[in-house]
Amino acid sequence: MKIVVMGGTGLIGTKLVKTLSEAGHEVLAASPATGVNAVTGEGLAAALTGADVVVDVANSPSFEQKAVFDFFETSGRNLIAAEKIAGVKHHVALSVVGTDRPNANTYFLAKLAQEKLIQESGIPFSILHATQFFEFVGGIAQAGTQGDQVHVSPALFQPIAAEDVVSALAEVTTGSPLNGSTEVAGPEKIGLDAIVRQYLDLKNDIRQVISDVHAPYFGAEINDQSLVPGDQPRTGKQTYGEWIRKPGNLR
Repeated sequence: MKIVVMGGTGLIGTKLVKTLSEAGHEVLAASPATGVNAVTGEGLAAALTGADVVVDVANSPSFEQKAVFDFFETSGRNLIAAEKIAGVKHHVALSVVGTDRPNANTYFLAKLAQEKLIQESGIPFSILHATQFFEFVGGIAQAGTQGDQVHVSPALFQPIAAEDVVSALAEVTTGSPLNGSTEVAGPEKIGLDAIVRQYLDLKNDIRQVISDVHAPYFGAEINDQSLVPGDQPRTGKQTYGEWIRKPGNLR
């Protein structure tokens, strides 16, 4: 089976290409770095020739409102058009748990717009909603930093290791189209403030974590229902405590 991974040179894409290749599939890592750009359309037709499945894990380089909407809507339309010409049989997209929740932030709303394009495309599809990656905890801390303090919501979330996202994504990719969505999350719920505190402690970072229910999560206030999955998500194997102690993961 030929599988094209859009965003195939990024965090998730690189791991997914390796996993699918080792399983015996013909896999193309497509990204601007390899001459394939879904925003401009460059290289799309050639990349998708003969493709059975396209997996879109590409991400916007900017989270500014106009830029992020332009990225997901333009790339989504171009990719769908190219897939129809190529006869792609299954479109798989990686999205985020919480895109359809009240008070979603701009990034989540842009991903929701991308999902709508996929759902209305007429191409068989599967959407995997993942919770936040362990790899992003440092970014969450940085986003909440004010001087020597880090203001973070205590809202619960259920973060996951990138490797566990890739395992679920590979399973969805090689399966039959869901024509719907499914969720994947880490094995435990934890407060954003608690995980940031743990991260800073392990790095011997002296910034003080301030638990603040009004602290925005990338532009929007959240609660215990904003970022957690539903009742029966696929579940990753690694806890944050296990993952963060592996060599190279504490960055």
